[in-house]
Amino acid sequence: MTEEHCPDCGAGYAAIDGPTHAYLGGSPACWAAFNEVLAREFQDVRYFASHRLTVDAYTVQHPGDQSDRRAAQSVNIHLTALYLVLEEGRTFAHASKTLGILAKTYKQAFEPLAPPAPDLYRLTVKDVLHAKTAEAHADIVRQWAQDVWRAWADHHDVARSHARRAYA
Repeated sequence: MTEEHCPDCGAGYAAIDGPTHAYLGGSPACWAAFNEVLAREFQDVRYFASHRLTVDAYTVQHPGDQSDRRAAQSVNIHLTALYLVLEEGRTFAHASKTLGILAKTYKQAFEPLAPPAPDLYRLTVKDVLHAKTAEAHADIVRQWAQDVWRAWADHHDVARSHARRAYA
């Protein structure tokens, strides 16, 4: 069995052939792990309570080719959601509303963001798969989101600016 490391988050997986996202990064195995976590969240409302952070953490951690407008937009707005929830203590509903405003109003205005090196991450979607209860899932997803936010420290001011701009 050959192991491969995701080029974005650095997590090691058994190498598989399979699909990846159209504009996010990540190896096929990492994308499969993310989809397994999403399935768990959609099958049980207790797990779904963490969904906002799951999507934001994965998207920012797997930024794709930042020369693609869709990838740049995605990373910018999901980084802003992490800022709103983790730094400002906003609700998931507020973060989701803000993402919608940014995506609709500023579609062409997002600059590409240089991602951190994968070795800066302590946690990945692979860690979330090990959660055995909804409480453990929520805890590891929050830790993962905080880890991703920390790793993107060079772009915290960008996220703050987007949050202010959404309601200007």
